[in-house]
Amino acid sequence: MRLNTIKPADGARTARTRVGRGIGSGLGKTAGRGHKGSYARTGKGKIKPGFEGGQMPLQRRLPKVGFRSKLKADTAEIRLYQLESLADTNVDLAALIAANLIDARAKKCKVVAKGEVKRAYTLKGLLATAGAKAAIEAAGGKME
Repeated sequence: MRLNTIKPADGARTARTRVGRGIGSGLGKTAGRGHKGSYARTGKGKIKPGFEGGQMPLQRRLPKVGFRSKLKADTAEIRLYQLESLADTNVDLAALIAANLIDARAKKCKVVAKGEVKRAYTLKGLLATAGAKAAIEAAGGKME
């Protein structure tokens, strides 16, 4: 075998089909596009995804599901047992952000009754559930 004798296998390389070149070619006149319709037009071969010929598309027929609250980024939640990791007993929003317990974007925070507290904490400007408030006051702390 020599480099100058190498050629593709028979039928591996076919000539490009030239459409619209007369009736003798078999692809004259409409050039294989059929008669009328969007696919017969120039530049109109693509239709947008989800288009169903004017029928109401599936993604618009189905009901919208769920709800995304705009307040979610503003509010944070902390559990009672997480308060134990704080060095100071005076707890406010700035102290929780500094301790990296809540997101820095939070504008308000709520203490949830999960776990228990051993020290007397003073919560300033924070919200608390009824159970969390009772647990804090039982440990000698207070809400301000």
